[in-house]
Amino acid sequence: MYSDRLPPQDIEAEEAVIGSLLIDGNALIRIASFLKPEDFAVSRTKLLYEVCRALFDRKDAINQVTVAHELGGKGLLESTGGIPYLSSLVAKVPTSAHVENYARIVQRTAVMRRLIGAAEGIAAIGYEGGPDVDHALTEAEDLLYGLRRGEGNRDFVPLHRILDEYLEEKRMAESARPDAPDVVPTGFIDMDKMLGGLQRSDLVILAARPSLGKSSLALNIAYNAAKMASAHVAVFSLEMGKEQLADRLISSITKMDSYKLRQIRQGRHAHQGNESDEALIMPAIGELSELAVWIDDTPLLDVVEMRSKARRLHLEQGVDLIVVDYMQLMKGPPGAAWSNNRVQEVSEISRSLKGLARDLHVPVLALSQLSRAVEMRPNRRPMLSDLRESGSIEQDADVVMFIYREDMYQQEQDWEKSHPDKPYPKGVAEIIISKHRHGATGSLSLYFDEKTTTFRNALVGSR
Repeated sequence: MYSDRLPPQDIEAEEAVIGSLLIDGNALIRIASFLKPEDFAVSRTKLLYEVCRALFDRKDAINQVTVAHELGGKGLLESTGGIPYLSSLVAKVPTSAHVENYARIVQRTAVMRRLIGAAEGIAAIGYEGGPDVDHALTEAEDLLYGLRRGEGNRDFVPLHRILDEYLEEKRMAESARPDAPDVVPTGFIDMDKMLGGLQRSDLVILAARPSLGKSSLALNIAYNAAKMASAHVAVFSLEMGKEQLADRLISSITKMDSYKLRQIRQGRHAHQGNESDEALIMPAIGELSELAVWIDDTPLLDVVEMRSKARRLHLEQGVDLIVVDYMQLMKGPPGAAWSNNRVQEVSEISRSLKGLARDLHVPVLALSQLSRAVEMRPNRRPMLSDLRESGSIEQDADVVMFIYREDMYQQEQDWEKSHPDKPYPKGVAEIIISKHRHGATGSLSLYFDEKTTTFRNALVGSR
C-alpha cells in the first residue's frame, strides 16, 4: 500500500551534511558516531560521505579538491556530478555550524525508512501464516526490537549517572588541563616501577587467554588512575555492558562477591543483612561518582566511530587514558580492501589505536586475545607470537603485557606433587612484560581475587 509513495528522505539535508564537511572536514568528528553511510537515501551523497570518512580515517584533509581527487581515482567523479556539483554543495551551506542538525535529519529519515521496511517484513510474516502463532509474533517482535536497537546509538555515559547518583558537573572544558598527570599511574607498585607508569602517546597491549582477568586488570588500572592521579579516563567496553562494569567497580571497593552484588542490583537478593550491604554499597557509589570516568559500551564499534568519540570527549573534557576492551571485537574502517582479511583488519585497528594515542597524546590501553597456540605448549607462558590475529600489533605497540596464572592450568594436588617445597600459587598472577620500548622487560606478580574480580599488589593480597 506504500508502493505509490516515495520513502522518507531529505535530499537537502543530505547535501547540507556533505557541504558542511567540504567547508570544515573536522565537522565529521561531531557526526561520525551516529551517522552511517547507509543512512543516506541518495546514492551520490552516500558515496560522498563514504569518501569523507575514508579521507578522515587516513588523516587527509576533507575539501573539494581532496574529495574530487579521491572520486577521480576511482573513476566516479563525473557520475557524481563532478566539480560543479561539489561547488554547488559548498554554496548551499554558508557554515558547518549546524552540521549535527542536518545529520540528525538524515538519520531520522533513515530510521523512518527502516520502520517501513520492518512493517513490510511484519506484513509478509502475517501473509505467510503458519500454524505457530507464537513463532510468528516472535519474528515480528524481533524485527521491531532490532530496529530500536539500531536506532539507539550509544555514547559516553558519566559513571555517576550509571550508578544513579547525581554529581555536580565540575569538568574543565579545555583539552589540556593544568592538573593533567604527565604520566598515568597503574596503581600497582611493581608495574609502575617497571613501566614508569603509562606514558602519553603509548599504545599498551594487555593480552591473555579468556577468563584470566584482562578486563578486570584494565578496569582496576582505570580506577587507580582516576582515583590516584585524578586522571580522566575513557573506557570503550565492546564486551561487557556499563552495568557490569559498575558492578565490578563497586565489588572491588566493597570486597563484596560480584555475583551477590549483581543479585542485589537486580532486586533478587532477599537474604538477611541487606542493611549492612547497603551500608557498604552506598559509600562505594559515592566514591565512584566523584571519578572522571566515561564508559561507552557500543558493541562492534569501528575505528572511525571510536576515534571521533574519543576526540570529541577529549575536546570537551580532556582525556588522560583510553581503555579498549577488546581489539578483536572492533571493526576496521567500513568498505576497506581488507574487509575479507581479518589479520589485515586487526593490523589496521592496531595502527589506528597507535595513531589515536599520538593524536590525543594519551596512553591507549588495548586488550587483546591470545591464540590457542599457547594452550598447546607444555610451558603455557604466552609469547609475542601468541597474539591473536597479530599482524602489526607487536610492531605498533610500545608495551606488550601478558597475564599468566599457574592455578588456571594446574590443580593444587598436582602442584604439591611436583613442587613439594613451594606453596600453591592460588590467585597469583604473573604479569609478563614482553615488550617495553622505553625500558627493560621482565615479570612481576599481582594477586587476583576471583570473588571480587580485583587485582592487588602481591604482598598486600597474599596476606
